[in-house]
Amino acid sequence: MNKSFAFSFFLLLILYACGQNTSYRNTIDNTTAPDAIQSKIDVDENTIATRFLVPEGFERTKTDSTSFANYLRNLPLKPDGHLVKYYNGQTKPNENVYAAVVNLPIGKRDLHQCADAVMRLRAEYLYEQERYGDIHFNFTNGFKADYATWRKGNRIAVNGNKVKWVARTEVSDSYTNFWKYLEMVFSYAGTASLEKELNAVVVGKMQIGDVFIRGGFPGHAVIVVDMAKNNKTGESIFLLAQSYMPAQEIQILNNPNNGKSNPWYRVSQIDTELRTPEWVFTKNSLKRFTD
Repeated sequence: MNKSFAFSFFLLLILYACGQNTSYRNTIDNTTAPDAIQSKIDVDENTIATRFLVPEGFERTKTDSTSFANYLRNLPLKPDGHLVKYYNGQTKPNENVYAAVVNLPIGKRDLHQCADAVMRLRAEYLYEQERYGDIHFNFTNGFKADYATWRKGNRIAVNGNKVKWVARTEVSDSYTNFWKYLEMVFSYAGTASLEKELNAVVVGKMQIGDVFIRGGFPGHAVIVVDMAKNNKTGESIFLLAQSYMPAQEIQILNNPNNGKSNPWYRVSQIDTELRTPEWVFTKNSLKRFTD
């Protein structure tokens, strides 16, 4: 989202920055995807790690209990079959787009879209770890919005292209105050600003927490939330999550190349592009948070 017009104009563009029951079931569709990895889903479980069982021969990659990767892998899920809710309470039909819905509130404003969901997950993890000084994101015009300054009682004043901190209230670490900070970030940051903050990563070195991102109008972003590896063949597979527009709950994506309701993606299949249900990324779109 390059800054070339009034900052208020870019706010409008940011809001449109994203383009387009048994207890145990087998989700493979060999007719449409003969080379797909067989995947099983335990619908009685309520986290990514417990609901999405790894295919035969694979083991989940090891993670530290306090890592961002472990946080993502253990995100809570809504009951199987739950439809994604938009910010206004309406539902997003599931046309083989998503395999599960993350059980996190998104607020009642049309803000929690694609890049916002990625920033939100990163910020929620850091907030949970009380790493307040590491929570910061840049607005489209380059302004650094850091939570450490916000929590001291300062607020961000926007007047056209001018953005500044002003002292407004008392110090607070409350989650309500933290969410207000996030909605401010959602309002003035997006795919283009986030893309510039992240470091490029080679697909073969993918880790949980990495982000496939395309900045622009429109743009999109999805985040790697789990990985597993076949120690015999060396092959790695991964799960992706996204939000989209209008603002909606975070969803675990199906892999459209696998047939119906199979969420595992193969790193080896990313030749020149990664095809997801609602966006196609180039293989050079993979990025990583730096702190």
